Amino acid sequence: PIGRPSRGRRRRGPHNHAPMNHDFLSALVLLLLVLDPFGSLPIFISVMRPVPAERRTRVALRETAIAFAVLLVFMVTGQAFLSLMRLSERSLEVAGGVILLVIAMRMIFASGDEVYASEHAPREPLIFPLAVPLLAGPSAMATVLLLASRQPDRPWQWVGALTVAMAVSAVVLLAADRIRQWIGDSMVSAIEKLMGLVLTAIAVEMVLAGAINKEIVSAIN
Repeated sequence: PIGRPSRGRRRRGPHNHAPMNHDFLSALVLLLLVLDPFGSLPIFISVMRPVPAERRTRVALRETAIAFAVLLVFMVTGQAFLSLMRLSERSLEVAGGVILLVIAMRMIFASGDEVYASEHAPREPLIFPLAVPLLAGPSAMATVLLLASRQPDRPWQWVGALTVAMAVSAVVLLAADRIRQWIGDSMVSAIEKLMGLVLTAIAVEMVLAGAINKEIVSAIN
């Protein structure tokens, strides 16, 4: 009938969408995509090459443990640290993009042994570059921070997902030399150049996204 009021109907606006929630499995997949252990395989191989064969297992496990500890601490205290330093997630995104861009340039224009070369004699990695920023990079830090801040009632699920994701990364790191022997040095070099191009695009996208988001927030404020 005309004039009969409609019941229970609400017009759904653009701001009525519920935030995306994660569970253990979706968080695990997200972390694996962010850590990208298979995509980082050429860097694993080139950085671990000067390490003696008898020490590679210990170094791989040590760097993975350091990366896990860094991400776990950032998951718990990351938001407080950013607030203390008056930093935003956008600044973290831009900084991560700049770091990745430098690494990508070295991957493209340098040989595998020179990606993280220095003036000193080659030595085994300690924290840099395997643990930080390759495994526990800015994108991984931002991911664990967002998981913990958006759904703080599921801390053990996020810790479990992070543990499994880091375990997968450790297995790939331990098997890096065998994979190199299987596919050959030339294929590793080709994959490294290709991943350098992909990493360049990702780095530029991170910098642009961070800058654009910062402009939008500034315009709103």
